Amino acid sequence: MSSEEIAVRVSNLSKCYHIYDCPPDRLKQSTLPRLQRLIRRPPRQYYREFWALKDVSFEVKKGETVGIIGRNGSGKSTLLQLICGTLAPTSGSVETNGRVAALLELGAGFNPEFTGRENVFMNGAVLGLSQEEIEARFDSIAAFADIGEFIEQPIKTYSSGMVVRLAFAVAINVDPQILVVDEALSVGDELFQRKCFSRIEAIKSNGATILFVSHSGATVVELCDRAMLIDSGEKLAIGAPKVIVGKYLRLLYAPDDKRSAIREEIHQTDWNANLPEAIVLPNLPTPASDGVQAADAEIEEFYDPNLIPQSTLAYESQGAQIESPQILTLSGKRVNCLKRAKTYRYTYKVRFDKGATNVRFGMLIKTTSGLELGGVTSAPSIDQAIPLVAPGSSVHVAFRFACALNPGTYFLNSGVRGSTDQEEIPLHRVLDVCMFRVLPDGSQLATGVVDFSGVPEIRVVDNSDERKRVTQ
Repeated sequence: MSSEEIAVRVSNLSKCYHIYDCPPDRLKQSTLPRLQRLIRRPPRQYYREFWALKDVSFEVKKGETVGIIGRNGSGKSTLLQLICGTLAPTSGSVETNGRVAALLELGAGFNPEFTGRENVFMNGAVLGLSQEEIEARFDSIAAFADIGEFIEQPIKTYSSGMVVRLAFAVAINVDPQILVVDEALSVGDELFQRKCFSRIEAIKSNGATILFVSHSGATVVELCDRAMLIDSGEKLAIGAPKVIVGKYLRLLYAPDDKRSAIREEIHQTDWNANLPEAIVLPNLPTPASDGVQAADAEIEEFYDPNLIPQSTLAYESQGAQIESPQILTLSGKRVNCLKRAKTYRYTYKVRFDKGATNVRFGMLIKTTSGLELGGVTSAPSIDQAIPLVAPGSSVHVAFRFACALNPGTYFLNSGVRGSTDQEEIPLHRVLDVCMFRVLPDGSQLATGVVDFSGVPEIRVVDNSDERKRVTQ
């Protein structure tokens, strides 16, 4: 990849912090090792090393959106701060090609004694804008923050929500070529969050590069071209968002005694690949003898044995095992090529190797990109779950659902949760365990992914007679 195509290049980046057990050790470290070297003794180290990042390397193309995911304390925020230049690396290098706007600790650089307006100009200057540029954008910033007359009041009179709204408004209006976001998409109420997402989507459509940290796998899948998984300061994997989010969730919910093995497996595998191509639907019926086109003919649902998911990912079992997932018609016929607006049953069996209490089951439908469309759980709360499932038992699970989806390819997840040792945990979960297609038909009016059974009501009004009466 040529340098002209690169927005961010991270090479062998590491960051080490010195951890002192007590304040006097910090003073000792600043003076005693020097004296020990003068008297030709080996210098003693009075701190422990904590490597927040260890030898991380990757490249981000211009116009690409990359999500960074990982458990708390994995080094995600440290990586973004190094990219933005607010931290100095211990070793390695970061190269950026373009204006960088960072949404890290929102409002951290504001002066509480200054008014909102004064902080806008100060913060804009820090982000690289000239006085004239800030003046030209001030009205847009104030409108986006939507804090009214408080823009002329000192920041110390603001609520915490108003501070982050103003900080977000400044950063988002500098027209960045590289936007860095650290869990800042959850600020404000629902309306403001939607406005933030909309603005980020506009920045993305204008060709900006976006790097952001999120614990929401669905957000990463929806917004990102690629995702990177970091754990204990190391880059474990980078690749298609759906694949990487699945690996992250598997690691997150792994039992303690298996986490190291799963981590090593992820680290040693090359996940830098796109999702498998969608399987081609078998040929549809040929035109009927009476001249009716295939699109208008009645197409029945059927089972295609070639429609097998290649991205299935199973979590580690915690005493239960999901088996035999399938989609059935209400009459019991197995299918995976479905008709719009019909009702089906998704079934699977769960074998319990260990006993569990407060057991609940679930299903989830996703797009090929991993976007979660919706699902069902067998009980809304623990109080309404199955109180006890004995070891050696099997439970047959079925969810009836209406196929309210437009033609396309979709995937199903299966899951079972329960309590062991008084804590509710996933007993087993399988992603992309089942794959199905929704068949096209000639009567389709719906657009997008979900069919809301919309019915158009069009009325043409001829106002020519009324106009004649008015002009006479």
